[in-house]
Order: sequence, then C-alpha cells, then structure tokens
Amino acid sequence: MKTALTIGTASARPGERAAGAIPVGRRPGGAPLEIPLIVLNGGAGDGPVLWIDGGIHGDEPEGPLTVFSLMSQLDPRAVRGAVVGLPVVNVPAFENAQRGNPGDLFTYDLNRIYPGRPDGHLTERLAHAHHETMVAHADIEVSIHSGGAHSYLAYAQFYPVTPEGLELAKAMGPEWDLLLKSFADRGSPMAAMKSRGKPAITVELGGLCDTFPTRFRANGEALTRALLNVMRHYKMIEGAPAYARRWMVGQQKTVILAPTSGFWLPVPEVLRQRVTTGTVLARIHSMDGEVAAEVTAPYDGIPFGMRTNPTVQLGDWCIFYGVIEEELTA
Repeated sequence: MKTALTIGTASARPGERAAGAIPVGRRPGGAPLEIPLIVLNGGAGDGPVLWIDGGIHGDEPEGPLTVFSLMSQLDPRAVRGAVVGLPVVNVPAFENAQRGNPGDLFTYDLNRIYPGRPDGHLTERLAHAHHETMVAHADIEVSIHSGGAHSYLAYAQFYPVTPEGLELAKAMGPEWDLLLKSFADRGSPMAAMKSRGKPAITVELGGLCDTFPTRFRANGEALTRALLNVMRHYKMIEGAPAYARRWMVGQQKTVILAPTSGFWLPVPEVLRQRVTTGTVLARIHSMDGEVAAEVTAPYDGIPFGMRTNPTVQLGDWCIFYGVIEEELTA
C-alpha cells in the first residue's frame, strides 16, 4: 500500500498534493533561503517519480509556467507514481530576473557548477541541497530551459547518450523531433541523473522575447503537452502517447559569436531549418545603415536558437548551432 511521500517540508498522502520547500539556509536579513516545490503523490498505484526542474536560470520563466500548468491539469487520484515540480530552483536568480545569482560572484550559473558543494559558495550550496534531495527521490528528471534574456530557442532537447535518455527524449511527443546529444558527466541535474543510470533531459523552448501573453501561454501549453505525453509513455496516467514520425539526432557544435558590434538583424526563415555551409543566418548593421558583417553557417547544420536583442557587441552569443548526424524513424 502506498504511503505519504515527504520531500523537503512537503508531505502528500496518496491521491493528494502538497506544497513545501527544500531548506538551504538563511538570507542576511534572517529570512529563510529555500527551494519551493510541489509534491503530487498519485493515488492510482505505484509508478515512477517524475521530477521537473524550472528556473535553474532566473531569466527563463517557462519552467514555473509549465509546472503550474501541469499540476492544474492532473488529478492526483488518477496518477500512478508521483510528480514533483520545482517551479524555481535558483531562487535568488529568479528574484532578480537574471541568468544566475547576482549575489554570488564566484558560482554565478547553477547549471555549470552542479551538483555543488555543501561547504561552497552560495549557489554551490543551493545546488547541493537540490542535488541531495533530487537523487534521493527522482526516477525521471526534466529540466525546462529557454533563451532567457538574450535569445529564443525552438523545440530542442539535450539528452544523455544512454538508452534511458533516448527513450525519455522520444517520449516528449511529436513537436520535439530535434535531439541533441550531451556527453557531460557533471554540471547539470541531467548529468547527475545519468551517473545513476536514470533518464533525464534538458528541454529548450522560448525566451523573454516570447512572453507576450498569447505566445507565452502557447509555450507553456506545448511544454505541458509534452510532459503529459511523457507521463502516458511511462504509464503514469491513462491514454496513448504520441511520437514524432522521425527524429533528427545530432549535437550542438557551437554558439556562433558576433564578429562585430552593431545592430543585429537575423534571418527568421532559417531558424530550426537544415542549412548548408555559407547560408546567411543574420546580418549586423553599422550605424550608417550599411551591413558591417554577415553571419553565415560555418558548416552544414541547423540553427535552433537565435539572439533576439538587437544591440549586439563583438563576441556576444548570437546563434545556437547544431549538426545532424542521423535520422531515426518511429
């Protein structure tokens, strides 16, 4: 018989949902520093624990939107296993709407220093608290990311090169047909789960440029559809899962950097399309209106994310660029 599921300060009996937090420490003013979470303990029987991480980067609001949307659509009594949603992992970064914690100059980006250290800098300690809790409970993990303040990313996901990772990536559904391999063994929740033989992926959709109400809601709905499809695939809820007809499988080879400063004007038609070497992806204009530089495809590949801030400086991130190594069919 299933029993109550307690994670951090949240405890939910079978068929119920509860909110709580993972304690981390205290702020200088005395208030607690903690990671909020929602625990949904399914009442329909045993199954995996699906762990969803949002807000690892504080300028990427698609994570909390999706956690709230998914939880609102689930009946705890009809779920097998459990769903644990963390709307915001890096709370100080989220509070400042920045990629990393501005109060920590040494370990700014949580998604580069994971799993952190119990006696490290502030963000390392926050990562450590998250890591210890996640690995103790999670069977499947999905991290939700986007282009944040600087870019837009479109329906891409990174997966560890394991059979479990590939299965989870395919389970995201028909819209998620770009699968990028990750060989990292450290630095992110996905890598931590991989080291334990458990499936995890990092998904990318949206950016602050795409938070106009209708577009923002549409991105949240797309991510929610994908997670419901994952739950159907793993038989956590009733229904038949859907899959892409074919998957483009490859790697992110580079982030193309700005060759000069000026006014950034991308070519929208190439986003998430397979292009050949030399294809113009964007142009940078000088202040006299002339084209100062063309940004072109360095080799045959696929641009899956683009800078959206029109002010660009020499060396800035501009285009997320991958190569397709093979195609898989359903």
